[in-house]
Amino acid sequence: MNEFIPDYSNIEKAARNIEVKRFPLYEHIISTKVMEEGLNKKFAFLYDGNIDDLDMFFSIYCGFFKQHGYDTVSFEECIGPSMPGSGALGGHKKGVIQTREDFDQYPWDKIPDLYFKENSKYFKALRRNMPEGMKAIGGVGNGIFECVQDLVGFEDLCYMKADDELLYEDMFRKVGETNLKIWKRFLAEFGDIFCVCRFGDDLGFKSSTLLSKQDIVDLIIPQYKNIVSEVHSYGKPFLLHSCGCIFSVMEEIINTVKIDAKHSNEDQIAPFPVWVEKYGERIGNFGGIDTDCVIELNPQQMMEYIQNVVSHSIHHGGFAFGSGNSIPDYVPYKQFKLMNDTVRTIRGDFN
Repeated sequence: MNEFIPDYSNIEKAARNIEVKRFPLYEHIISTKVMEEGLNKKFAFLYDGNIDDLDMFFSIYCGFFKQHGYDTVSFEECIGPSMPGSGALGGHKKGVIQTREDFDQYPWDKIPDLYFKENSKYFKALRRNMPEGMKAIGGVGNGIFECVQDLVGFEDLCYMKADDELLYEDMFRKVGETNLKIWKRFLAEFGDIFCVCRFGDDLGFKSSTLLSKQDIVDLIIPQYKNIVSEVHSYGKPFLLHSCGCIFSVMEEIINTVKIDAKHSNEDQIAPFPVWVEKYGERIGNFGGIDTDCVIELNPQQMMEYIQNVVSHSIHHGGFAFGSGNSIPDYVPYKQFKLMNDTVRTIRGDFN
């Protein structure tokens, strides 16, 4: 087996839609539970410890990515937990903002300071423990739509549009302004650790976008553009992670927001080669295998599936292979390893 030497420029180039000789591996998230299973070592608890614990955590965390043939370490800290009263999106509770009075009294100005008070220690520990030849891909998690939902709730957001459309519009504007403040400070303080920046904002479900195309174009796209422009001002490419069927707004996302790359695919919506065929001439495409298939396929099926994706993706611009979504807790390590080994065999790591 050849010694794996990471080179973060591979994934940076792929994000800029430049094909590289050794196409990179990419995962939006790999669960620490899966990592612990693969390493036969418990380490996730260290994340809540002191500075020495954090150094140990990130040494192991970054080492896992290197050991499995990644050129970058995927890492982000989400805005949601730093927004007082949040939790309507993931926690399924009533949103903290329902009325104009709620909006006006909400402590918007405190969110950036809360974010960095809670998360700077993690970015600093990541910097201290980054392996040679690697950088991170990620940054400030949560996009505009996710943050709005986390404060209002999706169902109540729909009611808000009907009952108070001005408040509905103001939610996206104010979240956009707040998130941009966080991104500006993040890039100034921690941008050196990251070769590609991203956020996740799931705009769709299996058949359509969750909001109307016009609302996305009018209310979300301008906020995306402001953040992506700031990322570009630092000379970094931007990767959008968005689940769902979002073909109806991809032209605006590419032409107005000017993303450099896109991640997330699900076979029920469109197999990965469809994304490559549609957009490979203009943006990098990250992903490849439906997460359900990572769990279900046997070795022969895995090889056939991945060979098909790779054959349709190489020579079509920037490309990074991984699951179409992430590697969550319920993916057995042995299946993740099967996918990982299969890709690395195809690209020649084991020759």
